[in-house]
Amino acid sequence: MEVSIFQTLFFSSVLLTLYALIKIAYVIWLKPKSIEKHLRRQGIRGTSYKLIHGDRKEITRCNMEAETKPISLNDPIIPRVFPFFDAMVKNYGKVSMSWFGTRPRLMLAEPELIRWVLTDKCGHFVKPPLNPLVDLLQLGVSTLEGEKWAKRRKLITPAFHLEKLKGMIPAFSRSCCDLIHRWNQLTSAQGWCELDVKPEFHILAGDVIAQTAFGSSYKKGKKIFQLQEEQVLLALEAHHSIYFPGLRFIPTKKNKRRYAIDKEIKTTLRDMIHRKEQAKSSNVDLLDLLLQCKEQSENDITIEDIIEECKLLYFAGQEITANWLTWTLILLSMNPNWQENARVEVLQVCGKRTPEINDLNRLKIVSMILNEVLRLYPPETVLFRHTFRETNIKGMSIPAGVEILLPILSVHHDPDYWGENVEEFRPERFAEGVSNASKNQKAFYPFGWGPRICLGQNFATIEAKMALALILQHFWFEVSPSYSHTPCRRITLYPQHGAQLILHSI
Repeated sequence: MEVSIFQTLFFSSVLLTLYALIKIAYVIWLKPKSIEKHLRRQGIRGTSYKLIHGDRKEITRCNMEAETKPISLNDPIIPRVFPFFDAMVKNYGKVSMSWFGTRPRLMLAEPELIRWVLTDKCGHFVKPPLNPLVDLLQLGVSTLEGEKWAKRRKLITPAFHLEKLKGMIPAFSRSCCDLIHRWNQLTSAQGWCELDVKPEFHILAGDVIAQTAFGSSYKKGKKIFQLQEEQVLLALEAHHSIYFPGLRFIPTKKNKRRYAIDKEIKTTLRDMIHRKEQAKSSNVDLLDLLLQCKEQSENDITIEDIIEECKLLYFAGQEITANWLTWTLILLSMNPNWQENARVEVLQVCGKRTPEINDLNRLKIVSMILNEVLRLYPPETVLFRHTFRETNIKGMSIPAGVEILLPILSVHHDPDYWGENVEEFRPERFAEGVSNASKNQKAFYPFGWGPRICLGQNFATIEAKMALALILQHFWFEVSPSYSHTPCRRITLYPQHGAQLILHSI
């Protein structure tokens, strides 16, 4: 009897061990090799699968090597920002296969294919599964899928309608005027000063989002911005590392810091929401609109959901506009003729007074410049999707579990669509609108495309126009000798070593 029980337990443990080994073998070898074979049969070229790591080590090595060297102001930026994928396009073409760990990646660097994926309405493409340690960075509606995403998106969209944005113009103006006042003080002694405008625009964008979304100021929200910046670095480190099940529960120094940051951000936002619920104010900001959604019985949005949306507003609202304005001033410093053309237009439209919404709509040269900056330095340089089920992309059979990489930056710098002068700053490309700017009407994706296109693009555009118009009214600027051209990607595209310019008061 005892022997029988022992034998049963022994054979059961052997079977469980064999099952676990077969499962591991399937995940780390059999499945990747099967998908690789399936894609290669269709003529898709690329790197071969390497056990567990895939191309992760090579991607990291290429990025680290590229980031050690600045480039010339007129050099192509893709070899520095995406060295591995630049080599992929050159070696294997615009449709190619690589590996992120055990996960196959299919890169689609053709506008038609990008739009095909981004306009998917059948749920074939979803956001890729993330390392659980990266999940702490999760930011609201941008991470949801299916019916939950559709419902949340529908709830939030009215907050970004043009009529609502018009009501935020005074807040935009206040924040921008504060920036001008600060810069006037810096240039008052000599009529000029050298300044790194990158952190200046992060303060500006942070103040705008704090006022328009939460009725507060940058100073009150500064702690959240700082914590999110640290969390991003920790999340990226986790993303580029191999994750083993249960790793997030090990109380390492970095894991403890990740959870501490998450708790502090949520506590701060929860207190902010509580104060907002208690206050009675005639000014309705984005947080008020979210709370109104919560109070409607047919909506199932919770305080925790609102906290996640607030995290998204804080992060995206600052990062996108701050980096957009930073690259704009760098490029206008490098192209003084366009800087002067824009200044003349601003002075003709609104003189020295603070622009109003109708003035902003009349700034055609400013719009052309901002679009060309988005082409050369888009905030979202790459988009990722994941095949939820087996699907077909323009005749290609793609199995479930394949990560789709959409290199927006590569398409924006492709001479096939933008001409041989693709690396040059030429705002005149957009003289006849976005749809006529390139040889392919589907080659411009600064805010994504389709049903998941960025909700805040009009918000960011108004803010960028307002800030640039006021700056042009009061200053002219040039590149400082200390500036090093180092475009780099973290989540958005930013100058790795800052944006040192020389400001001259007018």
